[in-house]
Amino acid sequence: MIADCTALIFAGGDSRRMGRDKLFLQIGGQSLLQRTLDLMRSLFSSILVSVQHPRDDIDAPQVCDEIPEAGPLAGLCAGLQHSTTPWVFAVAADMPYLLPEVIERLAAHRAGRQAVVPVIDGQPYPLTAFYAVSALPTLRTVLTRPGKPGLFAALPELDICRIDEHHLADIDMELRSFADLDTPEDAAEALRHFGN
Repeated sequence: MIADCTALIFAGGDSRRMGRDKLFLQIGGQSLLQRTLDLMRSLFSSILVSVQHPRDDIDAPQVCDEIPEAGPLAGLCAGLQHSTTPWVFAVAADMPYLLPEVIERLAAHRAGRQAVVPVIDGQPYPLTAFYAVSALPTLRTVLTRPGKPGLFAALPELDICRIDEHHLADIDMELRSFADLDTPEDAAEALRHFGN
């Protein structure tokens, strides 16, 4: 259990490429959202779900974006604002392959930093990352800049520990933990992997 951290599950996407609400896509007998909730509850004592608007079909505490239609950065700011712990682990709800050991490895690198972000093949994964609540003022400053800057634009503003694939491959050789389900083809592959 990572006691000093709240899991912030991002469930506010519009699932355009999937063609339907992917949160309730059944993978291995569970919805994507429920799989993520169960994994987060096994690691964190506090859970929040980031949504654009309150939803009756999500049975978990919810936080709404501080600025409507401003993307994940707005959701992260809302989660940090409402967190009762000094850290937040931000995770997308559509990552069924994510291993708890990967999360624990990332958590071990937080000391003295504002964020811990995995970087795979040079690409940061800001929605599988730890953020200190102390980073909220900086993130809010970025959020309120003209042009709706996103979470990627905010990363250079923080003191980040970047964890590349070489520090994770011993846990997840194929680095599948970082795969999300965006399309029907992704969903079909997950169904083959986990079963119906």
